[in-house]
This record gives sequence, C-alpha cells and structure tokens, in this order.
Amino acid sequence: MSAIDAAAPVLPQMPVAPEVSSGVGAARFLGSERTFFGLLARGALFLIVTLGIYRFWLATDVRRFLWGNTEIAGDNLEYSGTARELLLGFLMAIALLAPVYALFAVASLIADWVGGISGIAGLVLLGLLGQFAIYRARRYRLTRTVYRGIRLYQTGSAWRFAILSALWFCISVVTLGLAWPWGQASLERFKMCHTFYGNLGGRFVGSGGRLFLHGVILWVIVIVPFVAGSVIAVALVDWGALIDIMSAGGADMWEKIESSDANVGAAVVCALAALAWLILSAALLYPMFRAIVLRWWISGLRIGEMSATSRLRSGQIYKIYLRFLGYALLFALAAAVLVALAAFIVGTLPAAFKETPAGELASGIVFLGTYVLIALGYSTIYQSTITIRFWRLSFETVDLAGLGELENVRASGAASSAFGEDLADALDVGGL
Repeated sequence: MSAIDAAAPVLPQMPVAPEVSSGVGAARFLGSERTFFGLLARGALFLIVTLGIYRFWLATDVRRFLWGNTEIAGDNLEYSGTARELLLGFLMAIALLAPVYALFAVASLIADWVGGISGIAGLVLLGLLGQFAIYRARRYRLTRTVYRGIRLYQTGSAWRFAILSALWFCISVVTLGLAWPWGQASLERFKMCHTFYGNLGGRFVGSGGRLFLHGVILWVIVIVPFVAGSVIAVALVDWGALIDIMSAGGADMWEKIESSDANVGAAVVCALAALAWLILSAALLYPMFRAIVLRWWISGLRIGEMSATSRLRSGQIYKIYLRFLGYALLFALAAAVLVALAAFIVGTLPAAFKETPAGELASGIVFLGTYVLIALGYSTIYQSTITIRFWRLSFETVDLAGLGELENVRASGAASSAFGEDLADALDVGGL
C-alpha cells in the first residue's frame, strides 16, 4: 500500500447485503433532467463567484445526483465521496506537477537540443501520468460507490496500466487504429480483473475481435478514403521540380511553385478534400461508434456470476447528439450577442484609457469574462443533454442476469485517496 493510500480515511466495514431474488433484473434512472440542469446552472454561477474553486463541490453534487437516482434491482447506488477529499487531492496533484513543469521549462532554456529532448520526454511523461491518473481516479470513485451497504473497490498497479495503455496507443497509431479494439479489450480486462464488489471479483469477457467486426465498416468509410486521398495527393506532386524550386529560393518562391509543373495546387486540393472527408464522416458516424463501443463494453461486464446485456441502439445515441446540437446552436446565438455586447462595452471606453495598462486590463477582463460565460454555458448544455442521457440509457437499456450472486456478498477492501482523481483533473483527463 502506498503512503497516499495509507493516509486515506478508512471507511467502516458495512454489513452483509440483504438477500435478493435471482434471475434477470432491470436497472433504471429516476433523476429529473430539469433538476439536474438546475444543479448545473447553480454550480456554474458559483464557479464564477469562486473563480473555479467550487468545481470540487459541483463534481460531488453531480455524482451524488447520478448515483443516488440510479436504481439496480430495487436498490439505489450511493456516492460517499466529499468535496474536501477532491480539494486536498487536487493540491497534492499540483504539488507534484509544478516541479515537473518547472524542470522541463528550465531544461528547454539550456540548449536547443536539450529543449527538444525535454519536450519529447515531457509529452511521454505527461501521457503516462495521464493514464496513471485515470486508473487511480477510477479506484477512488469505486471506493466511494456503495450499493446495498457494500462498496466497490479496485486493486492493481496504476503504473502497469499506464505502460500498457501507452504500448497499445503506439500500436494503434502504427496500425491506423486497426489494433484499437484489441487494445481496449486488453485494458478493460486489466481494469475489471482488479475490480471488486465486496468479496465478488469482476472480469471482462468482451473480445477485441468482436468489437473489430462491429466497427470495421466505420473504419473503412472514414479512414480508407482519407488514406487514398493522401496517397494520391503525394503522388500528384512532381517532387523533383518542387525541390529544385525550393533550392533556388527567392522571395517569389510560392509564385514559382504555382506556375510550375509540380502540381502542388492539385495535390493541396486533393489533400484538403481527403481531410474534409475524414472530419465530416467521423462527425456523422461518431454517435454510431459510441453506441457500438458502449454496447460492447456493457455486455462484457461481469461481477461474480452476474452478467449484463445491453440493448442500446444507435438511433438512441443519434437523438441525444441531435438534441445537444439543437440547444448548442440556440446558445450560439446567445453567445454571439454576448460577444457583441463585450465588444460594444470595450468600444465605448475612452481611447486614451484603452491605451493605458488599466484600460488593457479592463478590456482583457471583459473578454475573458465573456469567454468563461460561454464555456460554462456550453459545459452546462453538454452535461444536461448528453451526460445525463448517456447515464440514463446505460442503465435503462441493460438486462442483468444472476442477481442471486448478491445474496452472500461480504464487505471488503479499503478506501483510496483522491490523489489520482485530482491528478486526472489537473491533467484534463478526468471524468465522472
């Protein structure tokens, strides 16, 4: 056990869960979307007033709402985490990251080659830290999740998970994403084999091959035309003529390239078309991709002999995103008015004042405040339209079998600190 975990508060051992009936059981979400929106709107206001410090309390309130309104086989989940834990964990994360950032900043000033190496090393280290934080954050959230008086918990090495994630990321990049399903299956198996509900161990039975077969058509539609267009763009260029022009140099180099037979213009058009296809097709097919992955993931979960089967449909996910898009477009109109108002306020300032440091500061505050309001607005819309509906669908489209396994569950495991949770927050890789 690490020093961080040792410092975490130990939760009291809970009594054995009451008996439940075996067979297939349904889960459902009972929370009101209007109430959830009110919680988020109030939280956004407090975030502004407290300059962002309230986010620890908002995250705790959101989880308590989602957990507490989730019913599985007649009983609700409970979230026992506190905002104080998140705040202390965040301070610990900042204390760790600040020297790391300072070290790389100093290294970049020594010499160009040292700066280049330190930049690469920094990206690798932060990537590993991000995955480390994700695993530790999951551990924290599980130990704060209680069902029928018994909490979940997680074991396993976060560093091992981080290295495994990095290896699969590299393999996925080299294979243009073809190996990604097997990587996801490997990582989910690692997480679930170290996941426990009381004395019941978890496992993951979803296979990478099955996920690949369900998603390979999407990969072909998105990636193959992009790769083909990129190859054609490269082939169109007369590289010999282009190199000769660039070697000659001169201020009118681009004009020479345009008037030459290097076919750079046609290649650029082809490359842009390929990129446009990649972005457009990925955006249109992303909801289907999310549905495939979420259905595969839920159906692969096992706790003891309990199993889950998802009935999630792609159409349900498309409705969620279309709803978000509609509200986002409406908010964009309000955001445009807000930006125009900010520009008007800055424009009404006296010219002599705007050129002073105080005037520049005032203008900066107006535009920064406008940006914060817009960002919080979109965040609130996203969570109140997508987050809560994904949560609802995840439970209401699942069938649970083997609930009799819960009859003899015994409490086990120890609480974990919030350090990983807030390290993930500091690295912007956090989640619910």
